[in-house]
Amino acid sequence: MKHLISAAALALCLAACSSKPSPSASAATASAVPEESIATSADTASGDEGAIAAAQPMVMPVGNTPMLTLEGLDDLEIGKPVPRDGSWAERGAQISDACRTVSSPEFPGVYAIVEDGKVRRITVGQRSDVTLVEGIGVGAGEAEVKQAFPGFRASPHAYEDAPAKYLTAPNAGSGEAALRFEIGQDGKVSLIHVGTMPVLGYVEGCA
Repeated sequence: MKHLISAAALALCLAACSSKPSPSASAATASAVPEESIATSADTASGDEGAIAAAQPMVMPVGNTPMLTLEGLDDLEIGKPVPRDGSWAERGAQISDACRTVSSPEFPGVYAIVEDGKVRRITVGQRSDVTLVEGIGVGAGEAEVKQAFPGFRASPHAYEDAPAKYLTAPNAGSGEAALRFEIGQDGKVSLIHVGTMPVLGYVEGCA
């Protein structure tokens, strides 16, 4: 009888021990987790900033506002002839054979000066919605211009009393295209010019 009880106790002990998961079984269970899930979790934990950046929408230019650059406007380029098949052409009376002006119905309020067969200056006036890349157009405040172009030189306006003035790029006169603003007495941009000297400094059309 004593031997029977000992045998029964041994059997129960063996059953209890066999019910615990073995290390090899635990490892097998862990290895059953897909590697893709592990990699994804690790990437998410270590790359939160990249994930957030990727989720941000890309900012794209809004609208079709034409831009005036140092190179020119649309197909009209500083230092090159007026395109033959474009919309730019002479309109109205011309005051000189040596200096001509061209305009385009696609760009109201804008005209260009042509000398020696090449575009020397493009001027943006009151009726134009053309702006610079910086977003500055006719009607912008003087303070806005100075903030965007802090090194520009101020000089007295030829036809208007102060505070009207010209603000001209410091590289004007170097032979390269430069920028020049006309500021009215109201402290706002009245005209924007891009071109090369001396034409950039003309105060009245071809003069």
